[in-house]
Amino acid sequence: MRAHSSTIAPPSIAVTAPVQRPGPGTALAALGVVAFSLTFPATAWGLEGFGPWSLVAVRSVLAALIAGGALLALRVRPPSRAHWPGLAVVAAGVVVGFPLLTTLALRTSTTAHAAVVVGLLPLTTALFSALRVGTRPSRTFWAAALAGAAAVVAFTVQQSGGALTAADAYLFGALLVCAAGYTEGGRLARVMPGWQVIGWALVLCLPLAVPAAAVALAHEPVELTAHSVTGLLWVAAGSQFLGLVVWYRGMAAIGIPKASQLQLAQPLLTLVWSVLLLGEHLTVAAPLTAAAVLVCIAVTQRARG
Repeated sequence: MRAHSSTIAPPSIAVTAPVQRPGPGTALAALGVVAFSLTFPATAWGLEGFGPWSLVAVRSVLAALIAGGALLALRVRPPSRAHWPGLAVVAAGVVVGFPLLTTLALRTSTTAHAAVVVGLLPLTTALFSALRVGTRPSRTFWAAALAGAAAVVAFTVQQSGGALTAADAYLFGALLVCAAGYTEGGRLARVMPGWQVIGWALVLCLPLAVPAAAVALAHEPVELTAHSVTGLLWVAAGSQFLGLVVWYRGMAAIGIPKASQLQLAQPLLTLVWSVLLLGEHLTVAAPLTAAAVLVCIAVTQRARG
């Protein structure tokens, strides 16, 4: 679909008639999951040299500059007025809300504990999709989704010692706003290219992100190290832009519920990265949980809608 077609395509028609491309769509959504799985370890690295507010604001500015540059270079016309409310939801959920709340949580929470959010995110996104878009997955889908979520939550809580912390309020808030942003972004990706969905959402936040970054950098100490710079660059370019580009494109191809369930693998991937990059330790339950999650993912991908 050409970039300017979003200005004339009736949203109601596009939303009810998505084009299903299971193979490529699943691969694209899976690439998004891999990119997202690095977000928490990269954030932990970023917090070694930046304050939480500075990290979130600067990552938003950098990601918006990348997205804005691509939109300008390709001379993409702005979306129609009808799409801007949805883009505002995407911006509030995945550009501002989720990064800010999880970054605040990671000041005191381990990445293993924070993975509880991602463990519940697939199920929450499927629920938001059912309410907002009207998707009706089968009972088999819901049973597998619940089983996968239970397996991931049980494992991640066990990894973090089973204790609730003050960071949990941030984490559960991040879960809700991100699920709303994913659902709205997946809906919009049916009427415009996925990269434009996150691109315009990032540009929408730029007028707020620039002054926020200036204020935060003036009040929070900054120490530029290899870890902090690498973490910042990844969450800006990888998590905030490139990951969401392939993610929304995959959601448009295979549907929001099925794409969301691929994220059941994300907490386990995050924990692997935590071992490799942060020196955290896993228990012997990891391979068993991974096997259970893979079975649940396979069932949700084969279940009829």
